[in-house]
Amino acid sequence: MMYPFMTLNDNSEIVHSETMPDGRVKVYIEKPDPKLCFRHATCYLPGYEWEDIYGFSEEDVARYQEVIESTAHLILQFANEGGFENASSI
Repeated sequence: MMYPFMTLNDNSEIVHSETMPDGRVKVYIEKPDPKLCFRHATCYLPGYEWEDIYGFSEEDVARYQEVIESTAHLILQFANEGGFENASSI
């Protein structure tokens, strides 16, 4: 299951998985694009391992890396607690 996490001001959506059996969390980013339909990339925490990057430049990925690094503690917590809504008791 993927949980919504954040929408950035450029309309990029960041979602994350539950904590997987190997302890990693999948963080998926997608952004609407009129020509490509969607740009997307996957980052696995806690190692910040990137794969499946489509339509994003190295600069884009570096910016997303900064966002993920600054919020990784929250993503990891929410991944263990069933997403933001369960963690915040909404």
